Amino acid sequence: MGEKYDVIVLGAGPAGLTAGIYLSRARVKTLIIDSGTAGGQMVMSYNVANYPGVETTSGWNISQTMLRQAKAFGCRVMTQSPVTGMNLYGEDKWVEVEDEGKFHAHAVITATGGVPRELGMESEQRFMGTGISYCATCDGDFFTDKEIVAIGGGNSALEEAVGLTKYASKVTIVHEFNEFQAQPWIVEEARKNEKIHFLMAQDIIEFTGKDHLEEVIVASKETGERTVIPAEGCFIFIGYVPNTAVFKGILEMNERGELIADRQMNTSVPGVFAAGDLREKRFRQITTSVADGTIAALSAIDYLQQRADSSPV
Repeated sequence: MGEKYDVIVLGAGPAGLTAGIYLSRARVKTLIIDSGTAGGQMVMSYNVANYPGVETTSGWNISQTMLRQAKAFGCRVMTQSPVTGMNLYGEDKWVEVEDEGKFHAHAVITATGGVPRELGMESEQRFMGTGISYCATCDGDFFTDKEIVAIGGGNSALEEAVGLTKYASKVTIVHEFNEFQAQPWIVEEARKNEKIHFLMAQDIIEFTGKDHLEEVIVASKETGERTVIPAEGCFIFIGYVPNTAVFKGILEMNERGELIADRQMNTSVPGVFAAGDLREKRFRQITTSVADGTIAALSAIDYLQQRADSSPV
């Protein structure tokens, strides 16, 4: 029998870390497990200026503060710990971690977030790590004084494109539509930046180069005319895919692979809760993930209390 906890949280992004903070502060024995590093997609945000009560900072800084808070309240956090198996049914739920064995709990919070969505092109695969990136915070400084491309038209794409101008000499934003889906304020900020240029209503045709990326070839959706953009780097910001494959056949999800949960973050399995970007919802922000993590933690506490109250004396 492996070590026992009250609650296991799968994922150490903003939702998972928030859940860990609330649970541990309530003296609920809690374990957070993440296959990567703490922070999730939050660490990719170079500039966070809309987190209430915090002046402009980076997603990395916020994640490290959350991690310290969770640990200070007694939460155990295991990173770089791939999950190799799990049982989410019944009273004794367990999660198996590579090289660590099984950990048991009465409740589980799923907060595994998502991964950057890829274009799905062969040439994209060829230049991953040699010019193509999905993380401005991770790789931006590699392209100091170079010309780069940013693909996408949502908030993240434009925010990261603005952040990349700190390094690059020129940033060309390529978007598949004529209008951006981003909030007006970030569109205005991007348009005011002299380093940023725009190519709208374009299809990505191919990435070319020898040992590293050298060009991005696009084509107008209206005329089919091709444009060759010289670029030593290309950052792709076209959304995220939920990290829910491990829950397939266990928890109810929609056609996009997002977990379905109610307002209290209850999933289709009793004692299992969902929080953050892996669940079905419209808006995905650090603040919405934090809210989900809070609700999931409080719901888990209620679940544990109801279970204790119904146990025979």
